[in-house]
Amino acid sequence: MAKRSKSSKAWLEEHHADEFVKKAQKEGLRSRAIFKLEEIDRDERLLRPGMTVVDLGAAPGGWSQYAGRVLKDQGRIYALDILPMDALPGVEFLLGDFREDEILERLLSAVGDRGVDLVMSDMAPNMAGVDAIDQPRAMYLVELALDFGLKVLRPGGGFLTKIFQGAGFQEFVKEIRPHFEQVRFKKPLASRARSPEVYLLATGRRML
Repeated sequence: MAKRSKSSKAWLEEHHADEFVKKAQKEGLRSRAIFKLEEIDRDERLLRPGMTVVDLGAAPGGWSQYAGRVLKDQGRIYALDILPMDALPGVEFLLGDFREDEILERLLSAVGDRGVDLVMSDMAPNMAGVDAIDQPRAMYLVELALDFGLKVLRPGGGFLTKIFQGAGFQEFVKEIRPHFEQVRFKKPLASRARSPEVYLLATGRRML
């Protein structure tokens, strides 16, 4: 068996000591990421019964799990990821790579013409540890998520995405502002302080 690198060992130690990991395990939740969405929703009241929600980068299912609890079987949740995800009540899961046109078309077909109230994305690329490689990959996913959101969101709808501060960040903020009434940033407690990730929340979809 190959030995783990020092960085891998350090990550595992940090992960297992993490208070949100322990809390998620204790409560039988899919992942610690659920606490990020929970805090944002508590502050912003994003989710409510009757909504249609799309969850991009859903696996292992923490955000879909939380959304399902809030919607209480009243509404629709579509989840997509390149990794498999165990079934959740009230969640329609699509397995595939969001960067591929065929998968995007399948998702668009599943959503249909009914429109979406909230597109949320916790997508991130596999990190190489080199900012010049990681940041463009991450921004590309954010751009794809926004492009999808602008196609399916109803007037007044919302868009929530993980975004990493770095090259392309300010340009993206300028790009998205005309399409929504408000754009703001959230840094939930469950988001590690040393991480450059923040969550961009855009609400009040404008139909330009």
